[in-house]
Amino acid sequence: MAHMEGKVSTEGSSLASTSTMDKIRIAGLTKLFRTGRTSVTALAEVNLSVPEGQFLCVVGPSGCGKTTMLRIMGGLETPTTGEVAVSRRNKDKPINSMIFQEHAIFPWMTVRDNVAYGLRMRGVPRGEAMDRAGDYVRKVGLAKFSKAYPHQLSGGMKQRVGLARALSMSPDSFFMDEPFASLDAQMRELMQEELLRIWSQFKTTVVFVTHGIDEAIYLSDRVIVMSARPGRVKLEMPIPFPRPRHGVRAAPEFARLREELWEILKGEIQYGRMRGTSDGG
Repeated sequence: MAHMEGKVSTEGSSLASTSTMDKIRIAGLTKLFRTGRTSVTALAEVNLSVPEGQFLCVVGPSGCGKTTMLRIMGGLETPTTGEVAVSRRNKDKPINSMIFQEHAIFPWMTVRDNVAYGLRMRGVPRGEAMDRAGDYVRKVGLAKFSKAYPHQLSGGMKQRVGLARALSMSPDSFFMDEPFASLDAQMRELMQEELLRIWSQFKTTVVFVTHGIDEAIYLSDRVIVMSARPGRVKLEMPIPFPRPRHGVRAAPEFARLREELWEILKGEIQYGRMRGTSDGG
């Protein structure tokens, strides 16, 4: 198995075509990182499907391969074995946009210029790019700051700039790696609400990696719990709450789901510590 070459496919894949409802299909995904004569298995035989338009959250112990799996989906890493297929509905759109914890915006550009940057790189004429950028700046509530520079913005505002830039590209899917982890608790909740408000307009497929169980339950249609390294899918839990989800955190069912997920995650963290494959985060 270790000698077979993994595959990432974005169109025309037999795996992708097995279900017209699936946006992402993962089969037998294994990822090894080699350093000299030693190797670390980050992911082992991961099998997963994500339906078109689903908001999926992924939680798991630190070091379990969550980010690695996301990067493979986004084409930034290649599998060692197995296949990842991301179907492409519209060849005129980018296959995906990735949003990371860090604020990947240019300090010498205004908010509007930052949002227009991706469009300009795709060859969109400047006037059209600026018009579209302005529209998405308004969608994330930053119209009054369109001419501001990043040093004049709060952390939450910077995240909204990154979100606006990703949205402006109209991608087929979003891959988000703990984008709100650096924010304080109040701003984090506000950004969660903002993300859901925007997502409800577009219903783009989202895979969202987080350490926060509350965040995962609040945002997602389904939560995946990964095992301690090597990462495998330990549990898949559908989230039963209708949208919009205002006030859902106070519901008894929310507390029950949080406790159930925490017990499973805690077990994996403890197992990872015992084996030296998790730092407990």
